[in-house]
Amino acid sequence: MSGPYPIRGSVVLPEAELQWRFSRSSGPGGQHVNTSDTQVELRFDLAATNALPEVWKARALERLASRLVDGVVSVRASEHRSQWRNRETAAVRLAALLAEASAPPPKARRPTRKSRGVNERRLREKKARSETKRGRTGRDW
Repeated sequence: MSGPYPIRGSVVLPEAELQWRFSRSSGPGGQHVNTSDTQVELRFDLAATNALPEVWKARALERLASRLVDGVVSVRASEHRSQWRNRETAAVRLAALLAEASAPPPKARRPTRKSRGVNERRLREKKARSETKRGRTGRDW
């Protein structure tokens, strides 16, 4: 494989902690698909890993709770006809999933007020539009 796969910063997916499983894939490929194990399932024990900082690990465990089975997150790839390309896809997908799950929460939004000038301009435009529409009534016709 062409690893390592960076999660964020200098933290990478540890190759030793990845568990690969291969099976026959459905989809295009003709007779070849019946004989080769091209579908890839990549499993990573998130609960037991020491590769991630504790804060990241806690965040990822919380955010991926619905996807975890006994603390293990798994990703499948079967889009390509080649096992090699499916391995690459699964590893990149897992790294992206972990990066997103362990990312810090977004900054809290500071509530702001619209400026007085903006509000006055809006009301002026509404009044002008109202006058335009009122001028279209058929009383004077």
